[in-house]
Amino acid sequence: MITPTKKRAALAAKVRGKHFTVVPGVYDMISARVADQTGFEALYMSGYGIAASHLGLPDAGLASFTDLVERARTISAGTRAPLIADGDTGFGGLLNVRHTVEGYEAAGVAAIQLEDQEFPKKCGHSHGRRVIATREMVKKIEVAVASRCDLNFLIVARTDARSRLGLKEAIIRGRDYAAAGADLVFVESPESIDEFAEIGEALDVPLVANMVEGGFSPVLASSKLAELGFTLAIYPGT
Repeated sequence: MITPTKKRAALAAKVRGKHFTVVPGVYDMISARVADQTGFEALYMSGYGIAASHLGLPDAGLASFTDLVERARTISAGTRAPLIADGDTGFGGLLNVRHTVEGYEAAGVAAIQLEDQEFPKKCGHSHGRRVIATREMVKKIEVAVASRCDLNFLIVARTDARSRLGLKEAIIRGRDYAAAGADLVFVESPESIDEFAEIGEALDVPLVANMVEGGFSPVLASSKLAELGFTLAIYPGT
């Protein structure tokens, strides 16, 4: 049995060494076991996948902390690969962020993803997303970092600023989130290969690329994403 501590250490070593990793989306134990037995080095549990598979609802802030953390606990306990789990906006204010981080870590998760959308959030590849002020998200990241017990429990900071405020603002936020202590930066929904390249050039930190079929971003080959400087390529629906 691989303990959560060992899973976190393995993922943290890959991320800090910028070892490029392809991470498939999982949303129940069938998908998780298939991906785990196929030999992937990490798994990704998306809020979208849980809302759809568990509740039959869209990704619109309808899945609760309990819905996500309990599914994450089950997946983490039943698989060998480290699990990166979507924590949406942290489910509220700073106290909620602390509670969310503590809950996900206790559930055996290796990394939590937190985003800067206003609540209720929306799918990262839908129209009408709004983001909170940068200083509010910076404070959330600082609280998340301070709330973890294991330093290898990674904080993924996602910004949804690209669609509404432009790529430059999203990159500025990415820098600020990394400075606040985020282990990985996730600029959601770049709209061209040139934008992916600009992100990789501008942000010298471990980066996440989200490959969503039918979304705003082009689906790029994993080799291209590695070449552009990304560390993780997540495929939440595949």
